[in-house]
Amino acid sequence: MGILDQHKILEKNATLLLAGSLLVVTIGGIVEIAPLFYLENTIETVEGMRPYTPLELTGREIFVREGCYVCHSQMIRPMRDEVERYGHYSLAAESMYDHPFQWGSKRTGPDLARVGGRYSDAWHVQHLTDPQSVVPESVMPPYGFLSDRLIDGEYVADLVSTHAMVGVPYTEDMITNARADFAAQIDPDSDGYDGLIARYVIDPNPDDDVDPRLTVTASNPDGLAGISEMDALIIYLQMLGTLVDFSTFTPDANR
Repeated sequence: MGILDQHKILEKNATLLLAGSLLVVTIGGIVEIAPLFYLENTIETVEGMRPYTPLELTGREIFVREGCYVCHSQMIRPMRDEVERYGHYSLAAESMYDHPFQWGSKRTGPDLARVGGRYSDAWHVQHLTDPQSVVPESVMPPYGFLSDRLIDGEYVADLVSTHAMVGVPYTEDMITNARADFAAQIDPDSDGYDGLIARYVIDPNPDDDVDPRLTVTASNPDGLAGISEMDALIIYLQMLGTLVDFSTFTPDANR
């Protein structure tokens, strides 16, 4: 009996076919999954990566809440046209603290993986308030109302603690000081700013031109006192892609 004849038996017997399919899937699953139990980490360690600060994390929550991820991905694929347009391809480590991550390839608007520091705070304020005033062909709706929504960080410690529960390496010190750090990042002259720097290392490349800080007056031209949702969102956008120094980054050849 030839191989084809033997295969014909398998095709004609639903039970044998099901058993054979399960066997193949089981073997494939073991080969793919078993090695993961012996690895401490499947993500390459990259210098400069750190958890989000409380204010950045709040801004990210607003980014997700408003559905910005539907039109803007945060994943530059290693293809020539993407790298030339957006910058260095995205690293897995850049999303290691994202829950959920903001990957994707559908781009109604440009990819934001390297948007940090590319535009000024004032540009972001204008773009969020009236997108078409800076990008005439944009179909993005206005988000000027974010300037009118003040936030005080009352529950930011709970937010940080929740992310710690799913594996983000926030320390007890970070959780305890979350609300103070939330307020300090918006004001570099505040008493708590040095503590924020010590806990998060806001700017790992102080010699470059990227300033991840934002002043309240830039977001609230009408004199609205406090931290607004727009402040938090722009703080988040301004740090995207700024943590890794790609001029010195060398991939690990052993991974």
